[in-house]
Amino acid sequence: MRPDPLITALYLTVAFVLAGFAQAAWLRTRLSWRLMTPIDGGRRFRGRRLFGDNKTVRGFVVLVPATAIAFVLTAATIARWNPDVAASLWPLSTRELAALGALAGFGFMAGELPNSFVKRQLDIAPGQAPRGGLAATLSFIADRTDSILGMLIALSCAVPVPAMTWFYLLIIGPGIHLAFSALLFRLGVKARPA
Repeated sequence: MRPDPLITALYLTVAFVLAGFAQAAWLRTRLSWRLMTPIDGGRRFRGRRLFGDNKTVRGFVVLVPATAIAFVLTAATIARWNPDVAASLWPLSTRELAALGALAGFGFMAGELPNSFVKRQLDIAPGQAPRGGLAATLSFIADRTDSILGMLIALSCAVPVPAMTWFYLLIIGPGIHLAFSALLFRLGVKARPA
């Protein structure tokens, strides 16, 4: 049985919102600042950094396991609340759900890397956006959808993800992503709110 597209989209949204709150709390800790090691290790391509200083190990450290836990907790809550709704998701064990959540969290974080690579190659500073016109609009869209696409691609490598689930998440996900960006800006974690 294929998962229900809307229920799957809502499940993923709730799980990622929970993981996002864990991530926001983590990024405010002093311990997280010790893991500000850039993923690219300072490596360069065409004389420019691969990803820049903003893409660090600390981003992966909590979001990946937090998403694993959120997948399990969200599924358990749904199963208690309404077993018929839970049956509309993937028929996975707790361990399999945790592994799927970790994969989705990793995909979410890794989904940002191609966008960062392109920006560095275009000499756009980490945490900044191009100024004006079409480039600014495209950058804004890419910044809101890259993680979602990375997560959906990672999930699709492991389980069937209905096309309408992709559609729903690409419609509602950017707004949620923008809200978390604004929250991280207010908490002093990000340099800009959008």
